This record gives sequence, structure tokens and C-alpha cells, in this order.
Amino acid sequence: MSTLRTLSLLVATVSMALGAGVFADWSHTIMRGLGRTDDRTFVTAFQQLDTAILNGWFIGFSFIGALVFGTIAAILNARTPALWWIVLALVLHLVVVVLTISINVPMNDALKAAGDPNHIPDLAAVRAAFDEAKWRAWNLVRTVLDVAAFVSLAWALVLHGRATGAPTGL
Repeated sequence: MSTLRTLSLLVATVSMALGAGVFADWSHTIMRGLGRTDDRTFVTAFQQLDTAILNGWFIGFSFIGALVFGTIAAILNARTPALWWIVLALVLHLVVVVLTISINVPMNDALKAAGDPNHIPDLAAVRAAFDEAKWRAWNLVRTVLDVAAFVSLAWALVLHGRATGAPTGL
């Protein structure tokens, strides 16, 4: 059972780390780079990136997977010192999921609904309506929350290691 607890917690931690990394990458690289482009490039690239991110690796393993794997880890570690750190990570990531579905996804969908950039007469208006500053601010919130969730799971691993007598180096 200890191996299963460890494995579940490790998979949950990796899943959370990858999701946090995606949000962080959008914050410190992708949106900064897109912000320096012309309107056509911004709309085209954002539409394509938003379509590409809807894949099993991100949605299945990181975004929803972090909730699934974290829940499994919480169940398997229910009577361990790691439980409350796992629960904290789940709550933080659940907030990220809610923010994503209620704020960022509708903004993304509105930009995609503008249509093919080659047929949009006023790309500057479409870009302005998207509101990059708002999108970036909420993405930063998602990044901070998911990084905190990852740190919580990493600490849960440390506590789990201590409880099982595994060397942790701390």
C-alpha cells in the first residue's frame, strides 16, 4: 500500500507541475511574445495556440488529470500527514479550473469566434475586444495558484517520505 500511496502522490505532483508550467509559460513567454506582434499575427497565433492546447496531454493529464490524480492520492493518503497538503493542492487547482472555465475560456472562444483573420476587416478592434491585459492578469492568478498547488504536493511528498522512513534529504 505504501508504494501505491507514493506512486499516486508522485503522479499527482508531476501532473500538477506540468499544468503549472503551461500556465507559467503562457505568462512569461507566450503572451509577452504575442504582445510584441502585429494584430494579424496576434489573432492568428492565439487562435492556433488555443486550438492546439486542447489535447490529451494538457487537458487529460495536467488540467483535469491533476484533479483526478490528486483525488486518488488524497483517498490513498487519507490517514497520513500528507493529506491536508494534498487537499490544499486540490482546492487551489479547483479554483484554477473554475477561473479557466469562467474567464479565460470565454475570452479565448470570443477571439476564435471572430473568425479567420484573413477575413476580419478590423483586426485591431478584435484584438482590443479580446483585452490582453485582462487575460494576462487572470492567467497570472492561475499560474500562482497552480504553482502553490504544486508546492503543496511537493511538500506532501516530503511528509510522505518522512512518514514512511524514506530518505528525503530534508
